[in-house]
Amino acid sequence: MQPHHVRNFVDGRKQFAITHVLIVATPPILRNAKLAAALDIDPATHTDDHIPYTQQTLQMYCEFPKLAQAFEREFRVFAADETEKRQRFKPMPANQRAFLHSLAEDYGLDSESQDPEPHRHVSIFKTPRFVSSPMKTIAQCIKIKAAPVSQPAATSSKKLMATAEPFNAFLLASPRFGLTIDELQSDLAPEFSTASLTFEISFLPSGEIVLKAHEPATWHLKVEAALQTLKPALVRKVASLSIATSVILCHVDPSLNILRREDDHAGGGWSQVAKGGNGGRAAAKEVVGAKSAFTVLGGRKKKEEKKKLEEEEAVDDWEREVDGWENG
Repeated sequence: MQPHHVRNFVDGRKQFAITHVLIVATPPILRNAKLAAALDIDPATHTDDHIPYTQQTLQMYCEFPKLAQAFEREFRVFAADETEKRQRFKPMPANQRAFLHSLAEDYGLDSESQDPEPHRHVSIFKTPRFVSSPMKTIAQCIKIKAAPVSQPAATSSKKLMATAEPFNAFLLASPRFGLTIDELQSDLAPEFSTASLTFEISFLPSGEIVLKAHEPATWHLKVEAALQTLKPALVRKVASLSIATSVILCHVDPSLNILRREDDHAGGGWSQVAKGGNGGRAAAKEVVGAKSAFTVLGGRKKKEEKKKLEEEEAVDDWEREVDGWENG
């Protein structure tokens, strides 16, 4: 290593050590103030609707608020004292002990009831999962929970979601078995030509078929309008040729994940993706009296396995009969 490289390396390590010491040695209050200044946050006015307590804790607090407030104050004093590892409360009724257990769980503390009645009391202990007391008091959280939710904001959010995900494809639900891309291109070519759009046909793992439109350097909203105009003719053609049971407008991303469906009235979109859903790839609606090719093939396979098993049992019976004759 060259001398100037060594010098730069040593200088870098010194700077890192100084920065690390400053961060560790800075008191929490001062450190929080510096973070707030860096993020342009006013701690006096900044609020959020996060509630760090369980619903059970909030309900029990309302049963005896003055006494529960005194318990909460003791918890905060205990949490702030780094030398204290255990605290014991005086004997009390079962409902008050239940509140202490619930509050301890919210704080990340262990709790234990000790001694029989009427001397039964609660002790709390600090554990590795304990960090600090919640920033908000229980009374503050109850006020937040009681605040009315703005309904117009939710409505505007839904409108924004609909605008952000315009329809850009058709979904063919429960398609006829044995269809090919070439056959679909040939059958639907007249309808595709009237829309002045080119379509990419893809088969999904669910068995459904996606007809994704490629917009010719225009806005997506124009593509959606063109698809809506094309849909009646496409529905008639698909029904006349028995290509699929239904035609659904949808929005797909480049990976063919369905983010929005025309028939999805209960949420969907990005909210469904965030919840770990199947991104709109719901199972196709079943038609009464119709059987898919997979059902037919599965039933045939079960019958063949049953027949083979019966033949094997017959052979076993015949061999046992022969053994019986020879032994007799």
